[in-house]
Amino acid sequence: MSLHQDLKETLTFILAGGQGERLKPLTINRSKPAVPFGGAYRIIDFTLSNCIHSGLRRIFVLTQYQARSLEEHIRFGWNFLPRRLEQFISVSPPHHATVGEWYVGTADAIYKNLDLLQEERAAQVLILSGDHIYKMDYGAMLEEHLAKKAALTIGAVRIPAEESRRFGILEVDAKNRVVSFAEKPKQGKEIPGMPGKCLGSMGIYIFETKELIRRLRADAELGAQSSHDFGKDVIPRMIGEVPVHAHHFVDMDESAEPYWRDVGTLDAYYESSMDLCSIKPNFNLYDSKWPIYSLWHADPPAKTVLDEDGRRAEVVDSLLCAGTVVSGARVKRSILSNRCLVKEHAVVEDSILFGGVTVHPGAKVRRAILDKWTEVPSGESIGYDLELDRKRFTVTQEGIVVVPMRYPFAGSAPRNDVNMNFPRPGE
Repeated sequence: MSLHQDLKETLTFILAGGQGERLKPLTINRSKPAVPFGGAYRIIDFTLSNCIHSGLRRIFVLTQYQARSLEEHIRFGWNFLPRRLEQFISVSPPHHATVGEWYVGTADAIYKNLDLLQEERAAQVLILSGDHIYKMDYGAMLEEHLAKKAALTIGAVRIPAEESRRFGILEVDAKNRVVSFAEKPKQGKEIPGMPGKCLGSMGIYIFETKELIRRLRADAELGAQSSHDFGKDVIPRMIGEVPVHAHHFVDMDESAEPYWRDVGTLDAYYESSMDLCSIKPNFNLYDSKWPIYSLWHADPPAKTVLDEDGRRAEVVDSLLCAGTVVSGARVKRSILSNRCLVKEHAVVEDSILFGGVTVHPGAKVRRAILDKWTEVPSGESIGYDLELDRKRFTVTQEGIVVVPMRYPFAGSAPRNDVNMNFPRPGE
């Protein structure tokens, strides 16, 4: 059978219901996969783009927490596959849950959607997380899975040993068969010959469908004795009973160190975002062979205006998205999402501005993340006095100031283009 046919017979589930507690306040009004990243994208766009480039065309996105923003983003931005050809990207909320009942764990999320799996009659099931940043050809992993006749193949990446308590840790033999799996151990087993490195699970799984159904039903029967999680419960019970293999992640840019980021904390999110402003970032958004798709809006081009002494527009090492205007202001090493406005004599440095943010004349923003539709008043300073900022906002361990959506600054003036302050579908 050809790889094309194998991909056609593979059903994909993307787990996208995470609350993202460590990303608050960015996740007060949206789920973690819906958080903007790189100015023009949402975090889930990277996983969905990988699916499209890999040839996967039957995709369910399982939502749960604060799902409206994410569901609209997918409905308006990703609804382009022809259903008549049995191709789709479909959002699935917890439709079997009773009132007030959510998915208990990752395995429970798939178990409660077994009806979808059985209706689609897939030979294999690919399970992904919707909240990581990376580029990956899942077709290569599927080929390896089938060649080894595995019951389960786990996507794996090398991680620093000190981070092992954040991941599932695999131990493999010479043929990459998994001989042990520990979920978030205090001290993970290091890779032989690679001191200081462990083999971490990426939360990417390919199951043979019959094996997956059998395992999920057995796990469900355990009731409260199980946390109904793949890493904690299902996978450890499979080791030694059926063939479980590891697929070593290789970046699409094979000359580079594999890039896979869990941006689950504010500091990790900020660091990965700021890297995009580098001359040669670790993650290339400009790769024409592997573009990242997203919801497109008919915004005008970004522009800079004014070239006068004392109020000259200056933009250095920054990403400006469509509809953004820098008017006689200074922007350095920052990411400005769609339709931001930075006015005369304002300064934005080492910062991330989500869509529709306005920085009024003379205001200063440094080492900060400003959520959507925030209006920074004239003369306001953010990121210059962390003690003051802690009284108003969230300040991370690394000193990054995070301002929540539509923060009510005293004296903030409305923009003249008032229509830009109302979200459009999918925002």
